[in-house]
Amino acid sequence: MAEQSLQATMDLNDIDGKERAAVLLLALGTTHGQPIWDELDEDEIKDVSLAMARLGTIIPSQVDELLINFVTQMSSSGAIMGNFDSTERLLAQFLPEERVNLVMEEIRGPAGRNMWEKLSNVQESVLASYLKNEYPQTVAVILSKINSDHSARVLTLLPEDLSMEVVNRMLNMEAVQKEVLDKVEQTLRQEFMSNLSQTSRKDSHETMAEIFNNFDRQTEARFLAALEENNREAAERIKTLMFTFEDLGKLDAASCQTLLRGVEKDQLALSLKGASDALRDFFFENMSERAGKMLKEDMEVMGAVRLKDVDEAQMSMVNIAKDLAAKGELIITKSQGDDELVY
Repeated sequence: MAEQSLQATMDLNDIDGKERAAVLLLALGTTHGQPIWDELDEDEIKDVSLAMARLGTIIPSQVDELLINFVTQMSSSGAIMGNFDSTERLLAQFLPEERVNLVMEEIRGPAGRNMWEKLSNVQESVLASYLKNEYPQTVAVILSKINSDHSARVLTLLPEDLSMEVVNRMLNMEAVQKEVLDKVEQTLRQEFMSNLSQTSRKDSHETMAEIFNNFDRQTEARFLAALEENNREAAERIKTLMFTFEDLGKLDAASCQTLLRGVEKDQLALSLKGASDALRDFFFENMSERAGKMLKEDMEVMGAVRLKDVDEAQMSMVNIAKDLAAKGELIITKSQGDDELVY
C-alpha cells in the first residue's frame, strides 16, 4: 500500500511533489537538508512531514532514480529562481487578470489563507489608522469577521465616538449578505491590503535604489554623481525611489511610535545627532516628555561623533522600519500625494 512504502518498481510519474520532496530531504539528511527546511513555511513542513511519514522503506535504486531525474531536469533547464514577479508573469499566461491579481494578493503578506485571517495578522495600530476613516457599519462588519482579541485591540485605538458607534452596530447587526461581504473584501484588497504588499513589481531602478540606500553618504554621493554624468534620467529615478532616513519624518504618529519601540536608545541618539532639526523635532514630538529629555541628555553626553557611525545608525533605523513594514506593523511612504510609494 502507498502508506506502507513506495512500490519496488517506482514510476516517478506516479508520485506527487510532496513525496518527491520527502525522499530528497530524507536523502540529504540533517546537515544538507537544514537550509531547505529553513525556507519552508509551517503548512509546507506539515505536508512534507506527512508524506515522509507515509513513505515507508525506499530502496537505494529508487532514491538514485529520483535524484538523477531531479539533477537532469535542473541541468537541462538551467537554474530555477522563483519570486513574486516570475510567478505573476507565469499565471498571466493562462489566467484572467482579475484571477491573477487575486492569487498574487493571497500569496503576498500579511500571512493568512483568506482576507479575514490576513487582517488578523496586521498590526492593530495600522488597521485602526485605516478604519478610522471608514463608515461605522463597514468597520462593524470588518471587526465582526476578524479574531475577537484583535478586534478588541483595534477598538481601543479608534476615536471614542466611532468605537461606541461601531459597538452598537455590532450588537444590532444581522446576518451580512454575501454581496456586502464581497464588496467589503474587494475594497480592502484594493485600498488597504495592496499597500501592505512589500514586493510588488520591482524593476532594476528599485533594486538599485535599495542598494544605494545601504551606501554611506560619501559613497552614495560618488555613485550618483558618476551616474548623473552617464545617465541622468536613471539617476533621477533612483533618487526618487530611494527611501532615506529623512523620509522617516513622513510616518504617522502610530507608526513612528512603533518604530521607536524597535530601536535601541543609543542607536536612536546616534542617528539623531546627524538629523535635521525638523526630523529631530518630529521624533521628540512622538515621545513622552521624560523620554525626550533623557534622549537629549544622551546626545549631549556623546559629544562629537564620527559621520560613519551616524550613517550606520541611520541605515539601521531605516532597515528596521522596512522590516516592520514587511510584517504589516507600520506603513512607510516615500512622498505625499499622487506619487506616494508604499514599501
